[in-house]
Amino acid sequence: MQRHLISAADLTRDDAVLILDTAEEMARVADRPIKKLPTLRGRTIVNLFFEDSTRTRISFEAAEKRLSADVINFTAKGSSVSKGESLKDTAQTLEAMGVDAVVIRHGASGAPYRLANSGWIDAVVVNAGDGTHQHPTQALLDAFTMRRRLIGPDAGLGQDLDGRRITIVGDVLHSRVARSNVDLLHTLGAEVTLVAPPTLLPVGVETWPCEVSYDLDSTLTKSDAVMMLRVQRERMNAAFFPTEREYSRRYGLDGDRMARMPEHAVVMHPGPMVRGMEITAEVADSDRCTVVEQVANGVSIRMAVLYLLLGGNEPAVTHPRTEEK
Repeated sequence: MQRHLISAADLTRDDAVLILDTAEEMARVADRPIKKLPTLRGRTIVNLFFEDSTRTRISFEAAEKRLSADVINFTAKGSSVSKGESLKDTAQTLEAMGVDAVVIRHGASGAPYRLANSGWIDAVVVNAGDGTHQHPTQALLDAFTMRRRLIGPDAGLGQDLDGRRITIVGDVLHSRVARSNVDLLHTLGAEVTLVAPPTLLPVGVETWPCEVSYDLDSTLTKSDAVMMLRVQRERMNAAFFPTEREYSRRYGLDGDRMARMPEHAVVMHPGPMVRGMEITAEVADSDRCTVVEQVANGVSIRMAVLYLLLGGNEPAVTHPRTEEK
């Protein structure tokens, strides 16, 4: 493992499988009466969020507390950032407080990389989403969910996703989740197809390690997992499709389309879902939809990442008789 987690593209196959296997160990902690490990006791982690977030921020906080870390939550609203303080000044303030790790979400692509490589702070940096660039822990939890569903929790240990066919549908242009998933799934051996209207595909997508299609129906019958993406209106400054109804008709997943998928195939969504737009309530509430599992798995993945970056050489999960009292 490298010192920081900035991009899914930085992970080797062995790195990714190590994180997924460690997350399986962490998932077992959730089944205990007391869901805590002493691994990061005495370490201080700051959640530095310059963008609004619910799932990611709470997931990281839950992971940090289950590892017994001291947690500081920082949001830009109501802080000195709203008065004009720069990222550098904020980082140097955190450095003076002696933090061990910074989990950062920022609206500017590249901000976590800048923080990690600027020399402003001597702490581990974990990217929790930067602009339209990367969201590596989301890609890891998605891969973890796929491996558990398609191979099995125990049978999947040590395994990648070689030969699995994954379809990612929707607003790829504004999606850091899509970019991260393409990078990680390719590393894990999966075959990825992006499906979107031409206006919602980024320039240069032909250089990505994936296929591109404009026809959702033609890809469904050969998909092991279909990941629906939210149309990110807050990042849009133009009309990228005629109407919501037109988009939903061509690129939305409903019960009829789900019925064409192979029986073992699963439906995924990074959240938050816009029901009736990219996914119908019938699909979102079906047994084949993994949205709630993805949230639970996110805590396990983030525990694994923080443990591997900060935990040293101690075993990931100690047996009850050897745990600290």
